[in-house]
Amino acid sequence: MHKNGRLSRYEYQKRKRTKKHIWTVILIISILTVILCLIKIFFWNKDNSQIDKINKDINADKIVKEEKSENAQNINPPANKQDDYWYYINMDMMSVDFNELKKKNSDTVGFIKVNGTNVNYPIVQTTDNSYYLKHAFDKSKNSAGWVFADYRNNMINFDKNTVIYGHSRSNQTVFGSLKKVLNKSWYSNKDNHIIKLSTPTENTLWQIVSIYTIKPESYYITTKFSDSQFKTFIKTIKDRSQINFSGTLNENDKILTLSTCEDVAGTTRLVIHAKLIKLETR
Repeated sequence: MHKNGRLSRYEYQKRKRTKKHIWTVILIISILTVILCLIKIFFWNKDNSQIDKINKDINADKIVKEEKSENAQNINPPANKQDDYWYYINMDMMSVDFNELKKKNSDTVGFIKVNGTNVNYPIVQTTDNSYYLKHAFDKSKNSAGWVFADYRNNMINFDKNTVIYGHSRSNQTVFGSLKKVLNKSWYSNKDNHIIKLSTPTENTLWQIVSIYTIKPESYYITTKFSDSQFKTFIKTIKDRSQINFSGTLNENDKILTLSTCEDVAGTTRLVIHAKLIKLETR
């Protein structure tokens, strides 16, 4: 630098080159970031498309039927004849032919349908809660995963709280369409407040009693309780509900819990609780 404070030509050129290098590095990083994002979007869409294809190959229309049942048992009926329970038990039961599903995947333990959403999927179960987060129904690697039951649950004799998981995908595959339950157009339709679940041994109806969003926790996915713990549990999940459902809960009820991410970042969970109201032995 000159004594008068001005930069020498050499120093000026040096600073100019440095600035140019910095902007070049920033440009390269920006381009790489865009490329990585495009690659991620490509594989994200590819996995979503694969889930769609697998689900079409399952061909639910041919293996699932819904009809009235003459042999189903009403579960834990309330004394109040005005309770919506008595409305929901008149709905059709869902029955599924599991022979083909079992051939495609021996981990198949059930089939679930949530009224007013796209949820119409076989349920799988294995020895952990991580495998089907990254594998599809055909066991191929897939970031969309599949709908799966908590490994701690008994899907033959339902526990006090049976938990089903699924990713929330942007194209509404797997549990992506469950976000609809927070929309007034969904919850204002009384006929939507029902979940149909079929297993190789039973067909069941579940009345939705609570829906809420919450930070990830282990409490609502607890599967085993003492009597006092379960009383506290059903009061807690009912009090948490962001929607005022008419259904009541007591210690004789069995709960079905659906859990998925509410946001893209996975920092919030969308939780749906329903109670068993009707059961038909297959």
